Amino acid sequence: MTTVTTRTREPTPPALAPPPSRRGRGGGATPVARGVWPLLVPAMVVTLALVVLPVLYTVWLSLSDRGRDGTNAGFVGLDNFARMVAAPEFWNSVRVTLVLFAVCLLVETVLGIALGYLLSIDVPGRKVFQGIMLIPAITASVAVALVWMLIYDPTLGAANQILTAVGLDPVVWLGDPDIALWSIALVDVWQWTPFMALIIAAGIRSLPAEPFEAASIDGASGWRKAVHVGLPLLMPVISVAMMLRTVDLVRFFDTVYIMTQGGPVDSTNTLNVYGYRAAFIDQEASYAAALQLSLLLLVVVLAGVFTLWRRRISVDH
Repeated sequence: MTTVTTRTREPTPPALAPPPSRRGRGGGATPVARGVWPLLVPAMVVTLALVVLPVLYTVWLSLSDRGRDGTNAGFVGLDNFARMVAAPEFWNSVRVTLVLFAVCLLVETVLGIALGYLLSIDVPGRKVFQGIMLIPAITASVAVALVWMLIYDPTLGAANQILTAVGLDPVVWLGDPDIALWSIALVDVWQWTPFMALIIAAGIRSLPAEPFEAASIDGASGWRKAVHVGLPLLMPVISVAMMLRTVDLVRFFDTVYIMTQGGPVDSTNTLNVYGYRAAFIDQEASYAAALQLSLLLLVVVLAGVFTLWRRRISVDH
């Protein structure tokens, strides 16, 4: 006699059950989804008023000819962009911007990783020291620029007094075209390296311990664990910190303008400073609009590169 066993279907565990659909019977949004839209309207209105409309006005202004007296001569097409591309000052400002961006980002990242590792060590007073280190980053850039102008003063500044004390000749920090850009880069590194270090230190403290324990069992040294285990795991955090600094560095303006106003001999004339001088000193609003759109394009390109890099890192991990 053959016995037939009936196998009942086990219920799906709640944790593995498929998520409920967000669409109603007719394919439309559920009442919950419809209730979200009124909450998004204020943010969308603010974004439209503060971002979209100014950008559209800048595009219109760059395609017209606004005179110094405020009158508009009408549509001129791409004449302002053609003038921009043909101007040596424009390419010099792009070069200065990219050099300042590359040098500051590289130095701040390397020093931020080293300092972030030290901040990740659990020692007494670590939180107090972290708060003190954050002071330069939260200080207004104008105040930082004024303080460093006193430090760089050729006669009374602390920088030249230190050089004189060790037997070196004084330096005209902000008056020499060969040194002025590096002097400003030093200010930015001093101000923003702690910011990078705090982000990286938080990332280091959040790393899982299992990969390091496995590397220790395999006999890896401390240096090998840091380079081959810790650094790859830390790359998503480093990429976020670098992207944040990228947007700020490309738009670098306040510190440069306070300290040198783009001089001497345009050696510190970044693209943002060049656009400001064209708008408010030369009174060429349409040409300045074209310059600012080129700056916006540069920011979007660099931010896009870092976004793609961060996504690739996230996929690899």
